[in-house]
Amino acid sequence: MTSTEKLHFVDLETTGANQINDRITEIGIITVDIDGNVDRWSSFVNPGISIPSFIQQLTGIDDDMVANAPPFATVADELQSRLADGLFIAHNVRFDYGFLHQAFLRNDQALQSDMLCTVRLSRALFPEEKKHNLDTLIARHALVPQARHRALADADLLWQLWRKLGNTLPSEVFAQAVSKLRQRPKPVDTVPAALATARS
Repeated sequence: MTSTEKLHFVDLETTGANQINDRITEIGIITVDIDGNVDRWSSFVNPGISIPSFIQQLTGIDDDMVANAPPFATVADELQSRLADGLFIAHNVRFDYGFLHQAFLRNDQALQSDMLCTVRLSRALFPEEKKHNLDTLIARHALVPQARHRALADADLLWQLWRKLGNTLPSEVFAQAVSKLRQRPKPVDTVPAALATARS
């Protein structure tokens, strides 16, 4: 299935689930342009805080691995450029988009990408199924994981899922579900630099 717009499959690893107090530790983005060209980009991010032990066990990312990584402010402009146009796709998009949104706000910037949640997409396309977490979708659609709970590898799973759905479902069914579920974020003013500093 070809796309009429650029697609960004995004996954983050973080120090926890709180978008205000926790921080990003790794970003993975797979971008697919309208010609099908694929660009893969990832980076560790120094969160400026310790990674809890249970998160280290889940992701395999520890404090030493991010100690010399760039802080978010260093990669923010590149991320803005990479996500400037196209559709932002993530599994539980409110988590990944929300974390990036907060990180950009602390840097006195804004993230304004249309977004799509693959959890909601799976629910819409397969309403008879009860579970739609990523591990379930790996088994259901025979996806091939490279490394679970690592940003670029999980982003690749979303790209695999997208292709599998696009190639097995009627094109109009898939396109209608995507069109119905895509979300356009409300315009957001960036926070003042002083407030961004206070939050960091």
